[in-house]
Amino acid sequence: MSMSRTAFLLKLILALLLVFPAVQHAFAGESQTVEVWKDPYCGCCGAWAEHLKAAGFEVKIHNSEQMDSVKAMNRVPQKLASCHTAKVGGYVIEGHVPASDIMNLLKEKPKIHGLAVPGMPLGSPGMETPDGDKEAYDVLSFDEQGNSAVYSSHN
Repeated sequence: MSMSRTAFLLKLILALLLVFPAVQHAFAGESQTVEVWKDPYCGCCGAWAEHLKAAGFEVKIHNSEQMDSVKAMNRVPQKLASCHTAKVGGYVIEGHVPASDIMNLLKEKPKIHGLAVPGMPLGSPGMETPDGDKEAYDVLSFDEQGNSAVYSSHN
């Protein structure tokens, strides 16, 4: 039994929407641009930006040698600081947050200020090693008062 071209295309679109969350956002008309502020000499920040691009985000990079000021302007709690700061969909993203968590954030739209991965955990996006070593880390949500909670865990 043959399937019509229209039926095939509809099934293909539905399959893509289920498999690729970035495609869901594109169909929903949501902005996929992530603005990243990073030190111009930091290689892991560039690797994290490439991770986001591979996940379907558009990335706009701003090089800054004043990252402490960038973090302060975006109300990133000092205890949650990492090497780069980003904004997307009205949220602040601090550090090596996986693209999948950012997609979930944009889909769920919780009432938080942002997500953070404090420090630079080995094996997090942008911090991969040639030998594949990884350490467990948490992605933390935080509010404008600096309160934080575990948003997701990665082993």
